[in-house]
Amino acid sequence: MADPMPAPAFLAALEAEGLIVVQEGAWPTRNRDHKGPWGPVHGVMVHHSVTRGTAATVRICRDGHSDLPGPLCHGVIAKDGRVHLVGYGRANHAGLGDPDVLAAVIAERPLPPDNEASTDGNRHFYGFECENLGDGQDPWPGVQVEAIVRAATAVCRHHGWDARSVIRHLDWQPGKVDPRGPGLDWADIERRIAKRLGAKTPAPAPRPVPARPVVDLSELVKAARSNPGLRGTPVTYAGVRTVEAALVDEGLLAKRYSDGHFGTTTVTAYAAWQRRLGYTGKAADGIPGRASLDRLGDRHGFAVTS
Repeated sequence: MADPMPAPAFLAALEAEGLIVVQEGAWPTRNRDHKGPWGPVHGVMVHHSVTRGTAATVRICRDGHSDLPGPLCHGVIAKDGRVHLVGYGRANHAGLGDPDVLAAVIAERPLPPDNEASTDGNRHFYGFECENLGDGQDPWPGVQVEAIVRAATAVCRHHGWDARSVIRHLDWQPGKVDPRGPGLDWADIERRIAKRLGAKTPAPAPRPVPARPVVDLSELVKAARSNPGLRGTPVTYAGVRTVEAALVDEGLLAKRYSDGHFGTTTVTAYAAWQRRLGYTGKAADGIPGRASLDRLGDRHGFAVTS
């Protein structure tokens, strides 16, 4: 547990670790603190941005968009290894995640599977968005990976944390797959962070590869057919969250509607996914089918059962 470091100390820590830092305007005062506290902080979370190009990535992470206001992180790690500071304070990057994962981060012990989304991560984590398409194919240059190592090390060094205090978005929130792609070896990143922190910091124990979430098509279809007619936003099938997270990452569903309720907005978003795959008419009615759900699962790391 720790109070967030002051903004000047954050900048100094990154530069002391040998990073090239770009300060984007009035970044120290750009935050979402009016929505809740930032701190105590317990760790660092790493994401991929699902964007192309440094300028566009910085702009989106700084300003956000109509459905998710910025800043979306504290620093953007570009493909050239530069760290662009876009905000400081509470930022819209982590969302709700697993309380057991947070407890493990605090204790600096191996992480359990993330199977719950009930704890405010924006309050407790520093966030770095990394410029990457997030499709599992966009490569991670070595200089960018080294910048991830150094940025995470800088925060950990300041707070006296070890490498287990650095996690991925996929470790925190069910249905997330980021960061991923060729050239990104998370176990190697952890070892490199531990090495930079010095001999007193033990190398982290290997983390088990998280099991792929499984979505039951029949239960999902039931939710898609019944949820729009229900009052309020009841969750009738937990697997809806996994599908909604994928639709958010595809840019088809606003993040605020990723609530586990397969309502009209989610139906509309799924219909857009079906049309993207080339379906038309009744085949693009927003009710999931096996082929379209398999395609979504392949892209976003979940399995489908009937």
